[in-house]
Order: sequence, then structure tokens, then C-alpha cells
Amino acid sequence: MQDDDVTGATVAENGAEPRATGYSWYVLTVLVIVYILNFIDRQIVSILAVDIKADLGLTDSDMGFLGGAAFAVFYALFGIPLGRLADNWTRVRLLAIGLALWSTMTALSGFARDQLSLSLARMGVGVGEATASPTAYSLISDYFPKRQRATAIAIYSSGLYIGGGISLFIGALIKESWNAAYPGGGPLNLVGWQAAFLAVGIPGLLVALWVATLREPVRGAMDSAPATSSPRPFRNLVYDLSTIVPPFTVIGAFRRGWGALAINLAVGAAMVAVAIGMIGVTDNVPQWSAVALGYYAVFSWATALRAQDPATYRLIWGTPAFIATTLGYGLVSLVAYALAFWSAPYAETVLGLPKAELAFVLGANGAVSGFLGVILGGRVADALRARYPAGRVLVILFGVLAPVIPIWIGYTTENAFLFYTMNFLAGMFGATALGAAAATTQDLVLPRMRGTATAAFFLGTTLIGLSFGPYIVGQISDWAGTIVDGRPVGDLRTGIVSLIAVTPIAVALLAYAWRSVPQAEATLAERAEAARAPGRP
Repeated sequence: MQDDDVTGATVAENGAEPRATGYSWYVLTVLVIVYILNFIDRQIVSILAVDIKADLGLTDSDMGFLGGAAFAVFYALFGIPLGRLADNWTRVRLLAIGLALWSTMTALSGFARDQLSLSLARMGVGVGEATASPTAYSLISDYFPKRQRATAIAIYSSGLYIGGGISLFIGALIKESWNAAYPGGGPLNLVGWQAAFLAVGIPGLLVALWVATLREPVRGAMDSAPATSSPRPFRNLVYDLSTIVPPFTVIGAFRRGWGALAINLAVGAAMVAVAIGMIGVTDNVPQWSAVALGYYAVFSWATALRAQDPATYRLIWGTPAFIATTLGYGLVSLVAYALAFWSAPYAETVLGLPKAELAFVLGANGAVSGFLGVILGGRVADALRARYPAGRVLVILFGVLAPVIPIWIGYTTENAFLFYTMNFLAGMFGATALGAAAATTQDLVLPRMRGTATAAFFLGTTLIGLSFGPYIVGQISDWAGTIVDGRPVGDLRTGIVSLIAVTPIAVALLAYAWRSVPQAEATLAERAEAARAPGRP
């Protein structure tokens, strides 16, 4: 064994097992801090939702769009080319640039004066944050051996819950303090919720400079399979962007032949038809336009990937175990994102709890429950993985089933203490699934494909979970609500409890993953090589 000055990790020699070093844990600490900032900037909309809704004259479904698809679609789509760039360029540099971008866009959210300007700013946050997890997951996989990978990813993922919890406390504190100091509007005529966006966005620019000092590890070192990057990463990036941005997607399909063009146009037409139909049902143009764009763009990218890199396509899109795991966890995240966004507005408007109290309690709840859940889930997942080839899938299943009763009790009670307790349990149980799901998908691809696999995995958590979780609750709330003094008042209780309906679908997907993951992992190299063979797609 020897210490590698480039990776900061101890790599394998003569078949010895690699291990993480002190520098590996230092890098992981920095990545956790970045992820905390990521979710502060992402989730701060939740605690500010009631004020934004009142100031801008929005409905619950409008807020569901701002808290979901406005961010999620662009996060997911740009995660695809940026995930590929993470496989082909300096990951540390890419993460630093992305952090600077999303911090700037969060600060600009503070200058929003209407739904459109706030939506555009949130879209920009989504583009910047799309760099975070593809780079972080890939770095972690090269700083930690496979036996510690779920634990390391779980520790990284704890930033999700810590950041989400802190965002409630910070957002409420800044908003209340600003409005108390400037009841008629402060400098630049900004009100409290706008000041909160500025206050949480600016510090990320300083952390971006810190991130830029990290070392770039050797790809594949921890798997004893060093991989090389593309010599032309930005040429690949331009190509990848051309596969997801209409109308260039049509040109890209035409270059692959008339058949590819016909299929691409047919899928695009189908997405437009679905969007028009759903707009007619819900009267929500931004939500369904964004979703249609997102799903069409993902299809265009996937078909282009099949032509450009058939091996990567085969191990991701062509592997049912990967798809089932991603979709199954996507439904876990749908519930988690919905609760993360709506729990504070629910406590404020339905239970009548004061903002300062609920922000502190729910913030602490979210941070502690999420941290405990994701760490314990990661440890248990690694232990089960050592006993069963698909052992981690059992933890994902637990994350689906265990929150059902706490959600039902917590969101039907009038007792504040019981609400807080059940919300804590639901968050902790759901959080156990993340490290297990992420590590499972990382194990189903080759080292050079990890950034792309991470982007594909996050398509499930964003285009399914984040795009629909907050929105579905808001839309059902609007449908079930009433009109008071000429203004719509939603029924958030009905909206949130309805989330339980996704459970049977998630269980079916994960049951399939349990059966198929072992064979898929055992045949990685064989299937990748077969995809490269002449005559194979």
C-alpha cells in the first residue's frame, strides 16, 4: 500500500484492498458543507411560501410549481450534460463554478417582483445546482472504496436534511427581523422574504473559492480500474447540450436518420398533447409546459446517448434494475420533497402555529431526523449489502413503507406536539432510503459512467419527486379548497395525506429491483462490452 498524493487516498497494490485516508474525510466534509448550502438555497422557498403567495397573489398550485418544477426541470436537464462533463473534466473546478452560479441566482431571487421573475431565478438555481451531486458522487466514489461508499454517500446526503432544516430557521429569522426593522419595505424597497434570498445566496460565493482548492482524484483508483477522461470535454458538452435543447434536438435526431427524426417528432408531439390536456384539467400552464419540456428533452438525450455511447446507455437506460431502483426511489423522494416544502405552510395556515416556533421546531426536526435517517440507513445498507447482493434495496423499501403511518397521524391531528413528532418520524424513516438507492445505482455502472449515472438517478428524484411532489399537494389542495372573502383557500391536509397513494407503485418497482439487481451487477463488464460489439445498439 502507498499514499497517493494526487488522490489523497490510499490505493490498492498487489490486490490489497484500498482504503480512505484523512484527506478523503476532509473532502467529504467540504462536500457536505456544499450540499448544506445547496439545500438552504433550494428549500428556503418553503418557509417564505405564505409571504410570497400573499405578496405576488399566487395559489397553492402556483407555489407548488415554484417549489418544484420551476427548479426541478432545469436541475434535471442540465444535470445530464453537466454529469457527462463531470466524467470528462475537472470535477472540483466544475463544482466551484456551479456553486458560484446557484448562489448568485439565489441572491437574484430577492429582486423578484412577480411569478415570472421569481420562476426565472429559480430556474437559474436549478442549472447551477445541477453540478453538485454528479461531481460529488463521482469524487466520493474515487475517495472511498466500495465497502464504505454507501456510508460516505449517506454522510454527504445528510447535507440535504441539515440544509433543509437550517433554511427554515434562517429564512424565518431574516424575514421576521427585516420586516420588524423595515415594516414598509427596506433598502431598494425589499421586504423580508426578498432579503432572506439575498442573505443565504451571497455566502456561497466564498465557499466556491474553498471548493476550488480541493485535489482532483484519479478516476477509478478505488476500484483498481483507473479511467481516462475525454481529451475534448467541452466539445462533448456542446454536443450533449444540443441533444436536450429544442429545437436542436430535432437537428440531432435528423443526423441519426429519418427513423430517429420521426420518433423524436412523435414523442415531442405526444408531450405537447399531454401538456395541453393537463393544462385544460388544471389551468396551470407553467407546470405542464415545464414537465413536457423536461420529459421530451430527457427522451432526446437518452436516444442520442444510445447512438454516441452505447455502453453507457446499456448500463443505465438499458438496465431494468437501474430503472426500477431509480423510479422506486423517485416516489420516495416525491413524498419527501412534498413534506419538506409544505410542512411549514401547513403548520402555519392549518394548525395556526407561529412562524418563529414552527421554523425552529420543523427546522431542527428536519435536520436531526434527516441526518439520523440517512446515516443509519447508509450503515444498515452497507451491512445488508455484505450479506445479500441486493441488500440495499431492503432499506429503500423501508423508506417507502415506514413513513405511511406517521404521515397519516401527523397530518390529521390537531395536536401540535403529535404533529411535530410524526413529522420527525416520517422524515427520519424516508431519509434512510437515499444512501442505499444512490449506492445501488453507482454499483450498476462502470467507473467512467458514474457522473452520467448520477445525473440519470437524479432524473428520478427531480422529474418525478421534485417536479410533482410539491405540485400535486398544491393542486389537490386547490381542488379540495374553498373560497373565503373572494379568495381561494386551499385544503393542504387533503393534499398531503393523498401522498400515501404512491406507496403500492413504489413497492412494486422495488420488489422487481430486489430480484434483478444481483444479475445486473454481476454482468456489468459483459453487457458493456456487448453493447460495443458491431451490430449491437
